[in-house]
Amino acid sequence: MVATANEKVLINEDDTVRVMIVDDSLVIRGAISRIFKKHPEISVVATCSDGQKAVDRLRRGGIDVVVLDVEMPNMDGLTALPELLKVDPTLVVIMASTLTTRNAGISLKCLQLGASDYVPKPTSSDSLFDAEDFERELVEKVIALSAPVMAARMRKKAETTVSAPKQPALVKKTILPVENRFRAPSNNKPKVLAVGCSTGGPVALMQFFAQLPMSMNLPIVVTQHMPKPFTRLLAEHLSRDTEWNCREAEEDDALETGTVLIAPGDYHMTVKGSRLAPKVSLNQDEKENFCRPAVDPMLRSVVKMYGSDVLCVILTGMGSDGLKGCELVVEKGGNVLAQDEESSVVWGMPGAVAQAGLCVGVMPIPEIVRKTVWFANR
Repeated sequence: MVATANEKVLINEDDTVRVMIVDDSLVIRGAISRIFKKHPEISVVATCSDGQKAVDRLRRGGIDVVVLDVEMPNMDGLTALPELLKVDPTLVVIMASTLTTRNAGISLKCLQLGASDYVPKPTSSDSLFDAEDFERELVEKVIALSAPVMAARMRKKAETTVSAPKQPALVKKTILPVENRFRAPSNNKPKVLAVGCSTGGPVALMQFFAQLPMSMNLPIVVTQHMPKPFTRLLAEHLSRDTEWNCREAEEDDALETGTVLIAPGDYHMTVKGSRLAPKVSLNQDEKENFCRPAVDPMLRSVVKMYGSDVLCVILTGMGSDGLKGCELVVEKGGNVLAQDEESSVVWGMPGAVAQAGLCVGVMPIPEIVRKTVWFANR
C-alpha cells in the first residue's frame, strides 16, 4: 500500500492493539508513534493528518484504537468522532488535547458523544518527547481500553484454530465471583458521601448525579482524575445537566448538603475542621497512584473526620487508587459501594475494592443510586 504525505500505513500486527494516530502536526504524529514503538503490545498501523482522512482509513478496517486530536483543519476531532463511530461502533477513541479551556470543553463533549477517554497533550511538541507522565497515561489507557476488543479477537481466533492460543497479558482477567466477597453493611448512618473515579468517570458522574435525588441529606466530595481546566468544566457541566450544585472546590469551602465539591486538577482535596464545620483543604503533596488529585488522600481525611459515618462510592476507573482509602473506610465501620464490571469503562478502581472484599455491593449506577439513598435515609 502506497503512503501519502498525509497518511502513513505501517505494519499491521494482528496480535497487538492496532492504533491509528490522527493529528495535524507531523512532529506530534511522529513523537506518539515513537512512544508506541517502545511497547510491543501496541502497533501503529496508520497515521492521518485530519479527521476526514481518518474516517476514510478506518473504512478499510484493521484498527482498534484511534488517538484523535481536537483541533485540526478540514475535519476536527469533534466532527470526526461521530463519523468514526458510525464506521465502527466498537472503536476505542482517545481524545488528545492541549490543556486549554476550549479544548477541555470539546474533550468533555466528545466523552458524552462516545469517546472512551482523553489524554492531555503537553503544550509544546518539543516537550512531548520527554513527557513521561503523558507516555505512561497514553500507553496505559490504550491497553486498558482495548482489553475487551483484544479479548473478543482472541476468542474469535481460538474458534478458528485447532488449539486456542494463549491470551496476551493485556487481556483483562476478572477474579470471580466477587459476590462471595461482599461484606455485610454496617449500621452506621453516613454523614458524608465520598465518590472516586477515573477513566470513564465524567459520563458515570453525569449518570450518577442525574439520578441521585436532591433530597439526600449529605455533603458530597468527589475526586475524579483530571487536570485543570477539566475539573472546573466538569463541575459546570454537572451543574447544568443535573439538579445538583456542583463546583470545583476551593480552599476553605464548607461541606454542605446539596453541594458537590470536586477536587481541582493538580490538587489533592482533603477535609479539615470539625464535624460541625467541615471545610475543604487543598494541597500539592506528592502524587499518589501517579495521580493528583487522588482518591486515597480524600478518603483518609474523611475517615479521620467522620470515622464510621462514611459512605464511599467507587466508579469506573483505571488502576487501584481508592483501594487503601476504602480499607480505612471499612476498618472504621463505614460502607463501600462499587460499580460493576459490565457497566464500567475500565474495571480497575472498582474492581480492586470489589476483589479485596471491601464492598457491601457491586452494581450498575442506577442500583448504586438506590443503595446510596437507602443508606442516607435509613
